[in-house]
Amino acid sequence: MQTDKYEYVGFWARVGATLIDTILMALVLFPLFTAIYGSGYWESPEPVQGPADFLLSWVLPAVVVIVFWVARQATPGKMLIKARIVDAETGESIGPGKAIGRYFAYLVSTLPLCLGYLWVAFDKRKQGWHDKLAGTVVVRRPWE
Repeated sequence: MQTDKYEYVGFWARVGATLIDTILMALVLFPLFTAIYGSGYWESPEPVQGPADFLLSWVLPAVVVIVFWVARQATPGKMLIKARIVDAETGESIGPGKAIGRYFAYLVSTLPLCLGYLWVAFDKRKQGWHDKLAGTVVVRRPWE
């Protein structure tokens, strides 16, 4: 990949993009949870309150994120900061297999106190562990 055409997107920009994505997802999901389970949903100690809860909390976000990565190379938050997820070797778009692998590699980045995400701040290519495992980088054109 020609590195002079792109800059690697750093930790804080990626945190901002993730916050945007989280807010957008919450704006969609919170009304759905309330409509399906009622206002008591928010007070329940149960981690999963039924099949719809599981589908909306775990399956839907995974599908939405993976579809955005494959179709647009970015989630809405990353699009707002002009960032794209690309193959680390070729700079080309990632396919469904690599996108699914990257999504599930988030678990590896999360488990040891989120160290895999913090790694972005110190890595020369700004790769988190999930990026390294999936063979991806997050880039943008320097002039954008």
